[in-house]
Amino acid sequence: MRDIHGGTERKLTHTSEVGLSRFNHVRYVSELLCQPLMVEDYCLQAMADTSPIKWHLAHTSWFFETFILKVFVKQYQSFHPQFEVLFNSYYNAVGQQFNREKRHILSRPSVDQVYEYRAYVNDHIQQLASVIANAHYSDAQQLEFSQLLALGCHHEQQHQELMLTDLKYCWFQNPLYPAYQDNLSPLSSAPAAHVLPKKITFKSIDAGLYSIGHSSHESFCFDNETPQHQVYIEGVNIAERLITNEEYLAFIDDGGYENPLLWLSQGWSHLQQVGAVKHPLYWVQQDEQWFEYHLYGLKPLDLSQPVIHVNAYEADAFSRWLGCRLPTEFEWEIHQTKINAQIPEHNFLNTQYLQPTNTQLVGNAWQWTRSAYSAYPKYKAAEGAIGEYNGKFMVDQLVLRGGSCATAASHYRHSYRNFFYAKDKWQFSGISLAQDIN
Repeated sequence: MRDIHGGTERKLTHTSEVGLSRFNHVRYVSELLCQPLMVEDYCLQAMADTSPIKWHLAHTSWFFETFILKVFVKQYQSFHPQFEVLFNSYYNAVGQQFNREKRHILSRPSVDQVYEYRAYVNDHIQQLASVIANAHYSDAQQLEFSQLLALGCHHEQQHQELMLTDLKYCWFQNPLYPAYQDNLSPLSSAPAAHVLPKKITFKSIDAGLYSIGHSSHESFCFDNETPQHQVYIEGVNIAERLITNEEYLAFIDDGGYENPLLWLSQGWSHLQQVGAVKHPLYWVQQDEQWFEYHLYGLKPLDLSQPVIHVNAYEADAFSRWLGCRLPTEFEWEIHQTKINAQIPEHNFLNTQYLQPTNTQLVGNAWQWTRSAYSAYPKYKAAEGAIGEYNGKFMVDQLVLRGGSCATAASHYRHSYRNFFYAKDKWQFSGISLAQDIN
């Protein structure tokens, strides 16, 4: 893969030009991520929670077409009228959706037709941006266009991460253990194998009121990061790094999966349902040796690297085993904004190293928190169909923080709230710890 997020975009004077530059870049990255694929790879869907690569490419185009082109372009002609159904994910206000579990049976449209669809949408966005830049729209319309274009770009960056995690899950079902890339990317920051991190150390956060959420009107955020508000927390210690494979292996060897006292009731019930699966997803034991499936194929388990692809039940049980707990999302955000305000360069998608490179809390693996995904005080979803983006999912899920090695660096903020069900483990999800101060 070539560099996909390197360098800085030139400074442009017009808001729509800035947005268009980002749009072009994001659209390019999605297609660049597909370069290593064969046509047979585009339709894989190993479970309902994943989607085929072809669907991701089309759905992100559907988003721009539905929420921008059909709104701003008079008598806009859709690329294909049925695409509104085939590639609508969950927007009930837009209309009917094709059955999510059956996306893999959509051999048509072909991959080539999906790329034609992307080009068609790209061309019409370019034309619209040109018209808007020439002041044929009011200031309010220009602002709305810029905001929707930014939302569409960040939406597509979410799907770039899903493309990689979904593909990884699908390929793991294949006993050939296919490799997305043959070799690990050469990064000077990547640690040598089996050089174990230092002992877990903690930093204290004093009890008090802290501001949580996104406040700047100059940079993008999702609506679920707003409004900024005050939260009181008790004094807490936050671990300065992620939990490693070696530490998690010790939990397994100590019978962590057999001790019901460590598990939430729902987690223990889930564990009984999955039966013999008593290790992170993508761990494989062969001849009494542990291996881990990467997007580089099946490799010996690197004990020094962060444990990933664990669900919230596993993360919670491990934290109890170590005499700790998972942080709340507020504790996690305060730790990063007040103590580690600078976002490290590695390890995000721009490094092209599709596996954690170190144990930093940002940019290697999303970390489970103990916080339920719910609305902030005075939260209001956007009006219309676009309001279904986040608000409708604020029930029965947990918040994850920190970004991952598959997250675009330009997409990340410390206030970013990712969310999944507690049982989910096919994302790059790891473990960070907290301790109450007694």
